[in-house]
Amino acid sequence: MVQPDPPNPSLTHIASDIFQRRVITPLLNLLRIGASPRKLAWSLAIGFAIGINPLLGSTTIAALTVAFVLRLNLLASQIANHIVYPLQLILFFVFIRIGAVVFHTGGLPLDRASLVFAVRHHPWGVTKLLWTWEWHALVVWFLGVVIATPLIVAALTPLLNRLLLSLQNQPIVEK
Repeated sequence: MVQPDPPNPSLTHIASDIFQRRVITPLLNLLRIGASPRKLAWSLAIGFAIGINPLLGSTTIAALTVAFVLRLNLLASQIANHIVYPLQLILFFVFIRIGAVVFHTGGLPLDRASLVFAVRHHPWGVTKLLWTWEWHALVVWFLGVVIATPLIVAALTPLLNRLLLSLQNQPIVEK
């Protein structure tokens, strides 16, 4: 007798399962062990805010440091930080562009030929120019997250409060 092929799970089902295991379940566990919804909301918001900063490669250490200093939940800050990684890559160019407009520094030459020519002939000048664009982008990012972070907390706190209430109302199932 020939066994039928096992069902092929869809990509959405796999992504949903990963999101459930890596995000939802840890957050539920944090609420179960006593994390306050407000502190959890701040932890997630800080992780999100730092996770989208335009200084690529800095988010894990920065989120851990800020969460530690502010006595927030390190795990929750890292969950949010890692979830927004694709958004960080997308927003990198947005922050660079807005910074160039706000500070009147001109556009970033993103074509390969211009960058290679500039690096070969003027490496120190390119380094200074790239850093100028980077810190302008960081200023734009900082101003944005100073406004957005409390709004994220205001949106997440009631959701986490409702989630905590639903957890408290669930019967305990012994295994």
